Amino acid sequence: MLRFLPRPFRHSAIVAATLAMAAATLPARAEQVEILNVSYDIARELYARINPAFIAQWNAETGDDLTVNQSHAGSSKQARAILQGLQADLVTFNQVTDVQVLADAGFVSANWRDEFPNNASPYYSLPAFMVRGGNPKGIEDWDDLIRDDVQIVFPNPKTSGNGRYTYLAAYAYALAGNNGDDEAAQAFVDKLLANVAVFDTGGRGATTTFVERGIGDVLITFEAEVENIRKAEADGAYDRVVPSLSLLAEFPVAVVDRIADARGTANVAQGYLEFLYGSEGQEILASFNNRVHDPEVVAAHAADFPEVTLVKVEDVFGGWDKAMETHFASGGVLDRLLAN
Repeated sequence: MLRFLPRPFRHSAIVAATLAMAAATLPARAEQVEILNVSYDIARELYARINPAFIAQWNAETGDDLTVNQSHAGSSKQARAILQGLQADLVTFNQVTDVQVLADAGFVSANWRDEFPNNASPYYSLPAFMVRGGNPKGIEDWDDLIRDDVQIVFPNPKTSGNGRYTYLAAYAYALAGNNGDDEAAQAFVDKLLANVAVFDTGGRGATTTFVERGIGDVLITFEAEVENIRKAEADGAYDRVVPSLSLLAEFPVAVVDRIADARGTANVAQGYLEFLYGSEGQEILASFNNRVHDPEVVAAHAADFPEVTLVKVEDVFGGWDKAMETHFASGGVLDRLLAN
């Protein structure tokens, strides 16, 4: 409590000094900080679990009261929303090209892939299959998805990163099985596309179609999504099938520097993404059936993830830029196959 001098002896300098000393003894006020994580559409539950863990750590380290808001939709749609004004402090996407779009427009650092380990991908997954309980159609690998008696569901590769991974995984499997013959691979994928019952715009929409609407024999989505659905549904309602070969699906992250710098939240956004690489973050990611990099967490969850041959977009398709131009651009291979 301040002790004021008798009125005749008050002097502005003395009062100022007294106030300064008193202020120095008071605890610093906690800042109210708010950030927005803009992410892909099937990651809602994952980040709803990560947020309170990071908030607790950040508060313990800084004393700040932190709020982490979430925004979820198709990864490419989210990138466009940021370009159009969505105030993202950071992004946690499911495709490299969607972060690169932001980098090309000056929202994200040009060398964003080098700012965090593993090409700025704290975890990864792969396209896998979810079938109805007991696997009544006997689905074991990609070959089974082109049979006449099988209907499949996965999101549209034109609008969904999830869908693009599925398309390219099937294409890579066909190339491997036909000694690199591109015409044979196209014929294989053409048959697979013909068996698609519904093309939803995003991964969560495809899940809804398969689970809630009961359409299709096979849902193709990220392995993590398959297992998260199975855990949420009645025991035995669905089975997971991991194909013999699939495509490495990285989940790239970045600080949206242009927005975070302007809002003064760059250090919090950086801390959030670093948390994903720490042991606690890696454990949460693995508990949501994502494959991670931390050796101890990998060892603890080894029994949860079947072995699979994973190929990379860079090795099979020459990188994402070339894959986008060849397969997904207007008039590309996908458009031609869909027109058949």
